[in-house]
Formats: sequence, C-alpha cells, structure tokens
Amino acid sequence: MIPEAKITAVANALQVTFGVSDFETISQLTAGLSSALIFRIVVKGKPYLLRIITRADAPGDPSHYYGCMKAAADAGIAPHVLYSGVADRISITDFIEAKPFPQEQAKVLMPDVLRRLHALPRFPFRLNYFDFANSSVRKFQASKILPESVTNNVFQQYEQIIKVYPHKEEDLVSCHNDLKPDNVLFDGKQVWLVDWEGAFLNDRYTELAVVSNFVLKNEDDEKEYLKSYFGKEVTTYQQARFFLACQLMHIIYFSFFMSLGTAGDNQVNVDLTIPGFSELHNRLWKGEVNLLNHHSQQQYAFVHLEKVKQHLQLKRFEEAVNIVAELHSETQ
Repeated sequence: MIPEAKITAVANALQVTFGVSDFETISQLTAGLSSALIFRIVVKGKPYLLRIITRADAPGDPSHYYGCMKAAADAGIAPHVLYSGVADRISITDFIEAKPFPQEQAKVLMPDVLRRLHALPRFPFRLNYFDFANSSVRKFQASKILPESVTNNVFQQYEQIIKVYPHKEEDLVSCHNDLKPDNVLFDGKQVWLVDWEGAFLNDRYTELAVVSNFVLKNEDDEKEYLKSYFGKEVTTYQQARFFLACQLMHIIYFSFFMSLGTAGDNQVNVDLTIPGFSELHNRLWKGEVNLLNHHSQQQYAFVHLEKVKQHLQLKRFEEAVNIVAELHSETQ
C-alpha cells in the first residue's frame, strides 16, 4: 500500500516518532481531490494520519505546507503534528475521529475558527489569488463552453465587481483556501482543519464566503455570522464587501467546475437536474455527494451560476458595488 520508493522513509519516520519501524494496521483514505497519499495508521494502539506528498512541483512544497500546518496546530485549529519531514515529504499527525457536524452548530463555531485562522502569523506569499482566479475565469470565457447568452450578463457584472474590489497586500491574512467539508472535521466538541497544501496569504472574505455557502440560509444568519467573526456589529462596508466576495466566489466556482466537468471529451449535459443551492450544499456538508465525476462537477457549476444570477438582480448588488467603490476610491 505504501509506494515502494517510500517504504524506507516511512519506516524512518515511524522510528523517529514512535521508536518502532512499522505500524499495526493501515488503511488508505481516498476522499477529496488531493494528489497526496493519505493513510490511517495505528501505532501502539492509537490511530494517526500518515500523509505522503507525491507532487514535486512548487504547490507541493512541503516546507511551505508544513510550516502553515504547524502554525495552525500550535493554535489548536489543526491536529497535533508529530512528524514533518521536508526531505522525505512525509507527515504524521493525530487522527481525528470525525463525527457529524450539524450545520446549526457549524454556523456558531466556524466564525471563531476562521477568526483564529486569520489571526495566525502571516503565511508566506504564494500567489495572488484573484489574479489566478481571474485567469481561470478568462480561460473559461474564451473556451465558449456555454453560449454567451447564458453567461453574458454574469460576466458583465463580474467586470463591475473586479473593478471596485480592493486588492491590497495589507488586507491579506493567513488562509487555508480549501475549506470544503472534507477538510473541516468535528470531533463532537472541537473543529479541526486538515489538508493544508493550499494554505497561503489571501483575502479573508474569500474564506468567509466559501464557508457561508454551507452554513448560512438568510441575511439574518449572515449578520450574526459576520458579527461573530469580527467580534462586533458589522459596518455597511464589511457587509457590502462580503456580499461582493460571495458573488466573485460563485463566478469563480462556476467557471472552475464547468471547465473541470467538461474536460476531455465531456460535453455540457443540457438535461441536468439542477438542485437548489442550499439542498446541494446540505448534501455536500453531510458527505452525501462528492465532486469527483463530471456529472456532479457540472451540476455544482450550474448551482453557482443560478445563485449568482439571482444575487446580481438584487438592489443589494448595486448598493454593494457603490459602497465598496466609494471607500476604495477614498483610500487610493
């Protein structure tokens, strides 16, 4: 199960960490899209998580990944790190026995977790997320996967958002950047964030937006969520910026997952049944749906497209653009 090229390195990691060169049991964990090999191992009667990074390119750089993971573990929001070998690209952490995480409870607990995450010492700069995401959106637009009549209005308003949305380095905070349900574990008392390969400095509102997809149902929820995160009543600017960040993430997710879902010879399935936004995110949160096949990827893309179309018709969209534009222009 362990790749032959890694057997000696794993044995060394076990020896250094536990004083033994083998585990008692091992099982591979295959959920998610990570290229790393992930295993649940038992050593001296206790379960641990063994992770072997297989990528040799920059995004798989273990020195960056392990530094972010260790900082989060020290802050109590990631599992305890027992071993992190940069040369062998192997880590061993505590294994979290995950339990169901009710969304009503997540709505209360996640703002605090995000606040603690974003308060960590600044992670290294890795890339400008919005520049990267924008290039993906442009690539999708150029692909003509869908008729312009389907997306034209959305991308026109996307231009409005990116024109006013601030991209200041001082706004960047330490972010996980992959807070899908698979990476948010609840042990019955505490929330743990796992899989830190995508961690880098980013805009806090992107992460607030991603988590909100799963735990917020209405504007009242949104106000409490932001109030809990900021620790005080939120300003009209914070609400406006959050709203625009949500629309950006809907458009980015739509573009990314539609590109993913139509990769290769896969065509757009015009007969797809499109569930409601909350319905699908509820199922994703409970682990009832995965996004590993082209059907579910296209479905997820269309769900985000429909959501952003609804939001861009609201008076709130125009108000948010004006509020953010005004403050942004004042600070130039």
